[in-house]
Amino acid sequence: MAHIRFSTEILRRLGEELNPNIDQGILELVKNAYDADAHTCTVDLTDAAVGGKIVIEDDGVGMSEDDILNGWLVLGRSRKKQTRLTKLQRVPAGNKGLGRLAALRMGDIAILESRRRNRPEVVVRLDWRKFDAAEMVDNVTVPVTKRLSSNETLQRGSRITIEGLQRRVGRSEVKRLTRSMILLADPFGESKVGFQPRLIAPGFDDLAELLESRYFGEAEYHLSATLHRGRASATVSDWRGNVMWRADHAEIRGPKQAESLFDTVDATFDFWAFIFNPTTFTARSASLAQVREWLRAFGGTHIYWNGLRVSPYGDPEDDWLGLNLSRVRSPEERPSTNNSIGRIAVTDRHGRLEQTTDRGEFVNNEAFANLRAFAVECLEWMASRRLDAAEKRRAATRKNEEKASSKTRDAVEREIQKAPNSGNLSSAFARYDRVRQQEADALRREIQLYRTLSTAGITAATFAHESQGNPMKVLIQATGALERRTKTLPDYDSKFRPPIEMLHQSIDSLGVLSSTTLRLVDGDKRRVGRVDLHETLRQVLHNFKPFLDGREVRLEEDIPREAAYLQGTEAAIESILTNLINNSLAAFESVQVSQRRLSVVARSEGFSWELRVADNGPGIADIRLRDIWLPGMSSRPGGTGLGLTIVRDATTDLSGEVEAIAEGALGGAEIVVRLPILGGQA
Repeated sequence: MAHIRFSTEILRRLGEELNPNIDQGILELVKNAYDADAHTCTVDLTDAAVGGKIVIEDDGVGMSEDDILNGWLVLGRSRKKQTRLTKLQRVPAGNKGLGRLAALRMGDIAILESRRRNRPEVVVRLDWRKFDAAEMVDNVTVPVTKRLSSNETLQRGSRITIEGLQRRVGRSEVKRLTRSMILLADPFGESKVGFQPRLIAPGFDDLAELLESRYFGEAEYHLSATLHRGRASATVSDWRGNVMWRADHAEIRGPKQAESLFDTVDATFDFWAFIFNPTTFTARSASLAQVREWLRAFGGTHIYWNGLRVSPYGDPEDDWLGLNLSRVRSPEERPSTNNSIGRIAVTDRHGRLEQTTDRGEFVNNEAFANLRAFAVECLEWMASRRLDAAEKRRAATRKNEEKASSKTRDAVEREIQKAPNSGNLSSAFARYDRVRQQEADALRREIQLYRTLSTAGITAATFAHESQGNPMKVLIQATGALERRTKTLPDYDSKFRPPIEMLHQSIDSLGVLSSTTLRLVDGDKRRVGRVDLHETLRQVLHNFKPFLDGREVRLEEDIPREAAYLQGTEAAIESILTNLINNSLAAFESVQVSQRRLSVVARSEGFSWELRVADNGPGIADIRLRDIWLPGMSSRPGGTGLGLTIVRDATTDLSGEVEAIAEGALGGAEIVVRLPILGGQA
């Protein structure tokens, strides 16, 4: 008969690898106090220098001799069951029996003193120097004694003293431990389970002061979401507590997944977004600097699993919800990790969320992926509503400014007419009006330039993506073929002509990139004047033709030969059609069809003109129809979400309107642009 034996080296490796940081090791002992139904747990770092000691003491239920021998001293196994609540209705945080080892190994000696009410105190002394000197773990005897009384006898609970510290506990460790302990106690509100960890760390009083700081009421937006049996609901309130928007499950999930449930544990998600500018904080009780400092310490979105916080979610540099990436893609109206704080609280009695062995994070299983999706989609919904509100504010501002300008102008003209020298004043005012109009025209041209540059960037990105795919591969293959063969060979037509023709086609496709981009930034195209809409459409389609052919897209063009004139810029019309074509090309990437079809139809009647661009792609199914015009809202991975915003703004500037049809004439998306025109001319 033989037995598996363990070298004492395994104790050192487990301690170092499971929790290499001092603060995380101590935090594991604090979590043990939580599991023991402690109301308080004090960590004393008064003598935390090299060779000094750390004391962790709690007022929990304590342990009996049997609990220690068959539980605490048994590594890798725990008597705790997450399906069994404690007397204080807590779900145990630990269940592997490994976490405490890292902290206990921080010094030369670890002493446990524990006592249940009205029972003798049990004392365990672990001398790690004896383990280091022995070859096998089972060669070392651990003394376990009882005592009835002493000067420091516990009434109830446990005290762990780690003596002979091998490393000094410095400011960085104390800062991380302070943050972890405060978050462990849940700074978001009064703890329902009554658990308050305390830290004694002389010389670090400034860190402890942050414990009393609570600035949730200064947030501009508060997202409150609930997930119950897979179905989500959410509200967003302003800083006064007034509800601004509400959403049910279908609204949060979007059209494509309206009935799809989040297959995970029940959860609540609270998220506070702050706006950092002096105007916002004028009427607030806290200063901007105070809130910034508070968020630096506690910001991020944290997970509370069965009452206790789980690292590393919400730690600095842990943007597990992708807030910063979303903000980079669409910076308007989106929070970042620097200006927000959040909490996801879950009760998981059946262990659907599973921690890794080192308890550093959750295993990325289906339940965790769905929990993350719930949070991300709630944030996306809030962003869309904020964007929508911002768009309405801008539209209202433009309208009010136009009315105010017109009203002021009329008032000035009336006063001029009353003046004795009205003729001279009228001439002077007319000159001023012309200068002001020139300034307004310059601003409009600048706005058009920015839109044109955005369109050029989107177009360049589309073609750059394509150039890395089939065209470049074809070029490489065709060039290789030409290197191996020569045109003088007798079988040129059968062997060499096909790759050469393919090479020419690919060159034509890539040539569209430079020609189209240069055409879009041509300064003459931004001049306001009379634009032939139909000729402009034909020119854009001509430029795109090689690329459409390369993508095997059949163009169904129906543009009248007669001219239709509009007072505006050629660049605006090119931006509209170019972005609509790019959208169709992107849509084809996500669906398999026997024949890709793109339809461009223009019609004019009297002083009205209509453009319809449709395709047989998947249609508008994975984003709310009203949200497709918002900047940054894209259903395509890596999409900018700016194309349709440019289409809408350019159409609005031309005094027109735009409409989206989810399933149009060809089965896919169809966009309809309607503009007022000057009339037609043969």
